[in-house]
Amino acid sequence: MSSIEEIKSRLDNHIGEAVTVVSQAGRKKFTERSGVLRSTFPSLFVVELDEDTQFKQASYSYADILTKNVQVDFAE
Repeated sequence: MSSIEEIKSRLDNHIGEAVTVVSQAGRKKFTERSGVLRSTFPSLFVVELDEDTQFKQASYSYADILTKNVQVDFAE
């Protein structure tokens, strides 16, 4: 992906689909979360999480995808 607009456009096409998000949680540490892509906004997107935690949603910025701090994989 080469721009934030392209990233948002790609995610817009997958709203309502299952996703896995891998995010950097520090040096050599990664967090993997699964859920459903619920909505996109001008600077971030929201994933409704499948996990039973106190947080039901997580939001990520398109800039994090652009800088490779977050990776989004769509279910096949």
